[in-house]
Amino acid sequence: MGADYKNWMPKGMVASFAGGAVVSWLAALGVCILMPEGTVKHVMAGVSTAAGVLFSGVSVWSYLMYRAFDYNGKRQMSRQIISGIAGYVNLPAEGNCLDVGCGSGALAIAIAKRNPEAHVTGIDRWGREYASFNKELCEGNARAEGVTNVRFRQGDATHLDFPDETFDAVASNYVYHNIPSKDRQAILLETLRTLKKGGTFAIHDIFSAGKYGDMHVFVKKLKEMGYEKVDLIDTTNGKWIRKSEAGWMGLSGSALLTGRK
Repeated sequence: MGADYKNWMPKGMVASFAGGAVVSWLAALGVCILMPEGTVKHVMAGVSTAAGVLFSGVSVWSYLMYRAFDYNGKRQMSRQIISGIAGYVNLPAEGNCLDVGCGSGALAIAIAKRNPEAHVTGIDRWGREYASFNKELCEGNARAEGVTNVRFRQGDATHLDFPDETFDAVASNYVYHNIPSKDRQAILLETLRTLKKGGTFAIHDIFSAGKYGDMHVFVKKLKEMGYEKVDLIDTTNGKWIRKSEAGWMGLSGSALLTGRK
C-alpha cells in the first residue's frame, strides 16, 4: 500500500459544506411549501435561501481546493510544493533537520528521502481540525515510502521542546498562519532558535502583512542578527502556485523564507 498524505482540504470538510447546502435548500423549499403567507415566511425563506447560496458557493470552492491539492490528481499542487521545499534542504551526513507542523509527514519524508544519511524529526500538535492527521499516519507513510531516517513526535511550534542550536536545518510548510497569534514573527524566531550556526532554513507560508506584519523588515532584522543569504521568494508567480490560483484559493502572499544562520 502506498503512502496516504491526505488532502490539505479534508474530504470531511467538503462533505460538511455540501451537507449544509442541501439542508439549507431543503429548508427553503419546506418554508415555501408548508408555511402560511406572511412576514415570518418571507424572512425564513430569505434566510434559508441565503444560507443555501453561501453553502453552495463554499462547497464548490472547497471541492476545487480538494482537487487542486490531491496528491494523485491532475494538478498535484501539494506534491509540487512539498518537493520544492525539500529541494532547498541539503543536510550533511548524520545531520539533523526539524520539520515544524509535519501534518501527514509529507515534507519530513521528502527531506529524509533526499538526505538518506541525515536524520529528520517531524513535530505537530495534530489538532481536532485535522483529525485524520496523526503520528500513526506519519509513521505509516514513512514505512510505505521505505524511509527509516525520520521520526515523529507531538510538539508545539510556539514553544519547541529542543535546546538552542539543535538542528542543521529547519523547514515548514503552511503552518504558522494557522496559529492564533498577534506576533507570528516571534514564532519564526522560536523555530530559528533551534538552528545551529551555519544551519539553513526553508519555511513556506502565507507571509501576508495581515498575518505577519512587514516581512521585509523581518528579513532585514535577520540580516542584522547575523543571518546570511536571507531571501523571501514569492511562490505565487508560477514557481509552485499560479497567480490566478493564489487569489481564489486564499494563498496570496505565499512565499518561501530561506537563509543561513
